Amino acid sequence: MKIIDAGNCVYGRLSTIIAKELLNGEEIVIVNAAKTVVTGNPKSVTKKFLERRDIGSVRKGPYYPRVPKAILKRSIGEMLPKKTTRGKEALKRCMVYDGTPAELKNSKIEVIEEARNSKVSGYVTLEEISRAMGKEVKIVE
Repeated sequence: MKIIDAGNCVYGRLSTIIAKELLNGEEIVIVNAAKTVVTGNPKSVTKKFLERRDIGSVRKGPYYPRVPKAILKRSIGEMLPKKTTRGKEALKRCMVYDGTPAELKNSKIEVIEEARNSKVSGYVTLEEISRAMGKEVKIVE
């Protein structure tokens, strides 16, 4: 089981790397999902996520998550072949947390260097996006 810190990692890059590892049979736990960053102009990125949420209806969907851990897990799931058993099983092997749970505090947490954010400005975190979507995030540390 791999424990990966998503803090200050780029949303899309992190999702693709984790999706590939899940397809290879790894069991992955992601911590600090709320601190994952989406690069781009903060206003336009937030607007894009709000537009995604507003598509469809309450009864029919599509249902788009508002909590950071669910947003990240959905992006990983969209990169997997969901209609096959292999893809469904891969997504079941992924656990995502907004903060770091107490039982994982003393574990060895890996950082994916290829997915690290090197920008000083021009990004927004999933926590800020979630707040803009109307969901207050409570991170238990």
